[in-house]
Amino acid sequence: MNRLATVALTALAPVSWGSTYAVTTELLPPDRPLFTAVMRALPAGLLLTALSRRLPSGQWWWKSAVLGTLNIGAFFPLLFLSAYRLPGGVAAVLGSAGPLFVVGLAALVLGERARLRTVLAAVAGAFGVSMVVLTAEARLDLVGIVAGVVSSASMAAGTVMTKRWGRPDGVGPLAVAGWQLTAGGLVIIPVAVLIEGAPPALDGNALLGYGYMMLINTGIAYWLWFRGIGRLTATSVTLLGPLSPLSAAVIGWAALGQALSPVQLVGMGVAFGATVAGQLFAASASASVESFSSAEENDRNISMDLTDGPVRR
Repeated sequence: MNRLATVALTALAPVSWGSTYAVTTELLPPDRPLFTAVMRALPAGLLLTALSRRLPSGQWWWKSAVLGTLNIGAFFPLLFLSAYRLPGGVAAVLGSAGPLFVVGLAALVLGERARLRTVLAAVAGAFGVSMVVLTAEARLDLVGIVAGVVSSASMAAGTVMTKRWGRPDGVGPLAVAGWQLTAGGLVIIPVAVLIEGAPPALDGNALLGYGYMMLINTGIAYWLWFRGIGRLTATSVTLLGPLSPLSAAVIGWAALGQALSPVQLVGMGVAFGATVAGQLFAASASASVESFSSAEENDRNISMDLTDGPVRR
């Protein structure tokens, strides 16, 4: 599969995550964010693990626990805390800063070069998102801001470490997604019980909403996300993040009757353009690295031919 198809499939994950707000407000019980996080993560994780028919072994037990905590167990509760303490627009802008964390961590941990144009694409994406979601009535809350920043940093660290550790030999992204979602869901359960108490009664709409969240919004979306991390650079994957708030804005307009102002439309264009530019920059950087590696390998082969024996044709 070529890079464009891989990017397109990976982009379906943040596009799907953009539907979370509409599903939550229209179908799910109110004021139960942690229960919703458990219902998103744990059933999806168990299902993917069962489908993959693979369990972690050796060090992958603790690695899955760490990655599941970063990507799911810490990220979901902090994200919901930020959303409850801040207006949705402010929380979304803090979330759109995630690519900047990934660019820095990828440079430190993975050795991915932090190119200026990539940083500018990440900044432009966050700026475009702010034009779409921020309002004049937006208020700031210190706890909410800290939670939003830490949630973005947690997801960024999880993305980079998922790329760093890769996957065990013979294990596909389906199993890895299942392990992480299961671990993350188990981490959230005690927090949900402590803060929210017993689970709420569920009606037909709630069952439909949770079914969608588990299968599409989480199970398939995170499988595509981790699959993309395995095939693309961590920076390339995270630069797709602004598609989530853009998707939320489009769904709000199309399904919920929410109006879009000219400023929001311009912001959508800026954020989408930054996302496309980021992918083009990442593709160019990958091509340069591959070209350099190929040239280095050719030089090594020629050197070996000249020093070790007759040149083989």
